[in-house]
Amino acid sequence: MERAEAEVEVAADGGHTPHSAPSTAPSARVSIWESVRACGVWGKEVDKAELQRQVVMPLYARRAVAAAVAAKDEAAGVAAAAAAKGEEVEGDEVAVVTPIVVFVNSKSGGRHGPELKVRLHELISKEQVFDLSVVKPSDFVHYGLSCLERLSDQGDNCAKDIRGKLRIVVAGGDGTVGWVLGCLQDLYRLKREPVPPTGIIPLGTGNDLARSFGWGGSFPFGWRSAVKRSLSKAGTAPIVHLDSWQAVITMPEGEIEELPHALKKVEPTDRLEFSKENGSELPEKASCYKGVFYNYLSIGMDAQVAYGFHHLRDEKPYLAQGPVANKLIYAGYSCTQGWFCTPCTASPQLRGLRNILRLYIKRVNCSEWEQIQMPSSVRSLVVLNLYNYGSGRHPWGNLKPDYLEKRGFVEAHSDDGLIEIFGLKEGWHASLVMAELIKAKHIAQAAAIKFEMRGGEWDRAYVQMDGEPWKQPLIQDQSTIVEINKVPYHSLMINGEQ
Repeated sequence: MERAEAEVEVAADGGHTPHSAPSTAPSARVSIWESVRACGVWGKEVDKAELQRQVVMPLYARRAVAAAVAAKDEAAGVAAAAAAKGEEVEGDEVAVVTPIVVFVNSKSGGRHGPELKVRLHELISKEQVFDLSVVKPSDFVHYGLSCLERLSDQGDNCAKDIRGKLRIVVAGGDGTVGWVLGCLQDLYRLKREPVPPTGIIPLGTGNDLARSFGWGGSFPFGWRSAVKRSLSKAGTAPIVHLDSWQAVITMPEGEIEELPHALKKVEPTDRLEFSKENGSELPEKASCYKGVFYNYLSIGMDAQVAYGFHHLRDEKPYLAQGPVANKLIYAGYSCTQGWFCTPCTASPQLRGLRNILRLYIKRVNCSEWEQIQMPSSVRSLVVLNLYNYGSGRHPWGNLKPDYLEKRGFVEAHSDDGLIEIFGLKEGWHASLVMAELIKAKHIAQAAAIKFEMRGGEWDRAYVQMDGEPWKQPLIQDQSTIVEINKVPYHSLMINGEQ
């Protein structure tokens, strides 16, 4: 099995030439020392005027984008650009270096978003900062970027330059970053390249995407200085690839309640063909959902704990005051959900996923599905794309060459076209894996995955994608199918390590 070659995509106008994905192991953990160092005391201080010269758009352009997004009409942006040009003073129309737009999720992690938004207004401009509680990233993609494209078509070379060089920074957790990346991927489908690359200001609890691309694992103590350095780095750091994976869920007719951002309901036009030899038949009427993930998809107890945590955070936001408090709540939910201690007299269905789930994979350059036996002890099944999971842990581990050869695995990378599958047993096993005292249960490495779930005595399973959990309805005698395939194009990330 050979590691897939990374594609090199050079945008005609933007000149984005992605490098190889960074090695994620050294940056996986972010200690207190690293958070202190991020204050800027030991780093080079960034001059505010120089930062603004680098990342701020001309007045007319940023007003045009903001107006188009607010009105959901690119024509409104074009009109705003014409009006703003009359207000420009000398020096406003300077050469564009690397314009940046920032999306802020004020609900992520420790709720630093509102303070951060004010700071970003001071450093760049209000028009280049979008609050995700007000503006959806899809609106920016469909109207803001369309406005720049229309201005460019009208002969505005400055707008053309901005569109080609634009970069995105997401201030939020893994789920927020995935939401933005998913909206940006629409540009490939619409043939509206170049696609802006994305950097991260970590505001979430785990921040594994941020860790994997050198942006750190927590919001630093000296965040006011750190924000300047992050924006400066986002404008100059190289671009790398990230594999994206699409999950298609086909279920007996019904609804998934409390649908996360990661999923959208679609018409089940592309019916999944599942061999009758495997004892599975899809109903004539079915509901179909699609979503894209970048870090992981998991089924089982870890998703159940995440589901409880998210509900508590929404109901009692004052409890979620930061990553440490969040992790304590996670630990509390792990103890109360039966992961650590399930009575022997309890129903067998409480003690393993094998009772409701069958696993099939496709290996590289193979078109046939291969069934993989599920270990009976596994209570949480994780499909992992990045090296980092659970706040920088490495459950897949640094496997030795002889072990890789024996199992038919290759070294894992975030842009290799492969995805890793591992299992967690009871809570004690998961705790030791998270402490990195032992490795997770290695199950498979694949180019495509298919799950078949049937309820039995279960009426639901818990699933999560990139930290966004939901309850998946199950029916005893009808299958719910989850198929995972690689998206045919890469997401572009800004490598903050360099």
